[in-house]
Amino acid sequence: MIEKVINVKDKNLFIKFNNSFENRPTIVFLHDSLGSIELWRDFPEKLTEAIQCNVLIYDRLGHGKSFPMTTHERENNYMELEADVLNDLLSELNINETILFGHSDGGTIALIAASKYPEKIKAVICEAGHIFVEDITVNGVEEALKAYKTTNLPERLQKYHGEKVETIVKAWTEIWLSEKFKSWNIEYLLKDITSPLLFIQGEADEYGTLEQVEKTVSQVSGIAEKFIIPNIGHKPHKESPEIVLNKSIEFIGKYS
Repeated sequence: MIEKVINVKDKNLFIKFNNSFENRPTIVFLHDSLGSIELWRDFPEKLTEAIQCNVLIYDRLGHGKSFPMTTHERENNYMELEADVLNDLLSELNINETILFGHSDGGTIALIAASKYPEKIKAVICEAGHIFVEDITVNGVEEALKAYKTTNLPERLQKYHGEKVETIVKAWTEIWLSEKFKSWNIEYLLKDITSPLLFIQGEADEYGTLEQVEKTVSQVSGIAEKFIIPNIGHKPHKESPEIVLNKSIEFIGKYS
């Protein structure tokens, strides 16, 4: 596995990359709002080894071992812009056949990328992504912010993000809790998704209802299936790794 910092249009991103399988697609893992490469644990390796695909994992700007954000301030289209960064990264690495696996904000970025750059995307696994803002999401972010202020969460996050933690938390919470973001909605992009889609969600997700799933799978143009896991929250690949792994292997096996 190659590990390095790569400059993508003036953004220095830390990546882990393995392209040793010839004529096989690359599975690209897109982390959540407080995530990083390390926080995926061994899930990417297990999945890519099982399915014999190449792998790319990267820390978005400001996260993990990537360089800091220039500001914590975000506009409503920040995830659309992250999909453009992903496309630039794929071009830089000459990756033309990808399967996206995105969690939470990463799942949303995967959906946007599949709609904007369909020629590069063979399939999408969206885990607990969002296509519009719900009260449950806002409440979940408020609870996370409260935990950040009252528990050892800052120290736990510092292990992965170093001195960038406060900026990451501000960037995530301020936009999601802002009045302007309540109107954010990417349903208009879904019709442009033609690659096969698997939407995974925990039935007890504390950041979103099953309406996120239903409205997504019903509006994309390609094949779409949903996989709802009972008694599981917002992080199915951590809370129920074997179930998510097996379902992902089955899905990717059909389209790779």
